[in-house]
Amino acid sequence: MFFLEVIKAEYLGEYRVKLWFNNDVIKCVDLKDSLVGLVFEPLKNVDYFKRFSVKFNTIEWSNGADFAPEYLYELPEVSPL
Repeated sequence: MFFLEVIKAEYLGEYRVKLWFNNDVIKCVDLKDSLVGLVFEPLKNVDYFKRFSVKFNTIEWSNGADFAPEYLYELPEVSPL
């Protein structure tokens, strides 16, 4: 059984993030439209958004907000800006 993991992430600007997955896929995604719900409200502030870290195989913020690696993997690829 293969578990998809984010192994590295880099902030690109606005709400875009470059992600490296453990299956050798690298992609840029825009999370702006994914910031729905109370836990994601603080992330609408770009200064807060860009302070994520890779933790528990995905990206996570200090307030506990995160996205499943499978969700990130399925997002459409965007230009890095």
